[in-house]
Amino acid sequence: MDFDFTPDQLAIRETIRELVEDKVVPRAAEIDQTMRYPKDIERLFADNGILGIPFPEEYGGVSGSSVTICMGVEEIAKGDASCSLILAVQALGSYPILLAGTEEQKKRICPPLASGDQLAAYALSEPNSGSDAAAMKTLAKRYGDEYVLNGSKIFITGASEASVLVAFARTDPEAGAKGISALVLEREKSPWKVEKLEHKLGIRGSPTGYVVFEDVRVPVANRLGEEGQGFKIALNVLDHSRPGIGAQALGIAEGAFGYALNYAKERQQFGQPIASFQGIQWMLADMATQIEAARHLVFLAATKVDGNAPDLTKIAAMAKLFASDMAMKVTTDAVQLLGGYGYISDYPVERMMRDAKITQIYEGTNQIQRVVISRALLR
Repeated sequence: MDFDFTPDQLAIRETIRELVEDKVVPRAAEIDQTMRYPKDIERLFADNGILGIPFPEEYGGVSGSSVTICMGVEEIAKGDASCSLILAVQALGSYPILLAGTEEQKKRICPPLASGDQLAAYALSEPNSGSDAAAMKTLAKRYGDEYVLNGSKIFITGASEASVLVAFARTDPEAGAKGISALVLEREKSPWKVEKLEHKLGIRGSPTGYVVFEDVRVPVANRLGEEGQGFKIALNVLDHSRPGIGAQALGIAEGAFGYALNYAKERQQFGQPIASFQGIQWMLADMATQIEAARHLVFLAATKVDGNAPDLTKIAAMAKLFASDMAMKVTTDAVQLLGGYGYISDYPVERMMRDAKITQIYEGTNQIQRVVISRALLR
């Protein structure tokens, strides 16, 4: 597969790489330790057009390409996974509008997102419906030209910072998965409550919220698609966004590997660099090979998104599965290579190991990815 990037994509990647090295990497440890959302980094990304990457030019964006989104997420995640979610969730929260919205909805809602003046978020999971998302209880009752929304959502990335929230709710309680609809909430008109921000193992600078809807009024004009199409929209969005999680996992692994490689060259034991020992060399060789394999699968999946390929569901699940498992292994090996130093917070690899774990869990656990892949194979 040819992954030659366009000159525009290479220019975007170089811009992001420079910003990450200059502004994100020096802040990464502080962001993790304080568990504070980096509003200044969000503004930096907005001012440099990074938050416009998920959007086509006709809606005020700079790309709209999954390949470009994955490039951006990968580069940011090399420096800090929490900051990479600013772009990744902007894409996740916008995909429902871009994939299922009317032209009027796209032109009305997308430009402030593309400019970075607003952030988007995606609300699917509930306390009792995670992997079984179709078991959601949140209810949207229609009254004339409005829906009244009641219920709750859990583990919603960026809910406290977003101005636009795509929420999935039951419009027909008796219709199962076919009774779910997708609604776009604009905070000023349809305010939601974030009752709690979770304290997490990793991605500590990215707010993960427990969202509550209490008689939230949403215009019918903000429904995506027809009533009952919400679950289909949700699954289609995940097919499109999972390569981005693979890209995040890839970037985390690359950041940890790069640090461990340099450490192995410099760390002296028994009168020589530890990189001169075959046991260390084999670890490095395995890590590099796994990263390269994941890169090819992630960008293959991204090209499948851009080409609307018929096997997108399978390849996207494979990319997310393989890259996240790889990231967990590579970051764990990076900690091992640094020994005791790898285990303390003075060095970044322990943070990267903690950050990597979530990539095996969100946007569908890796066990669910295996279900998705096997269903595609046996269809």
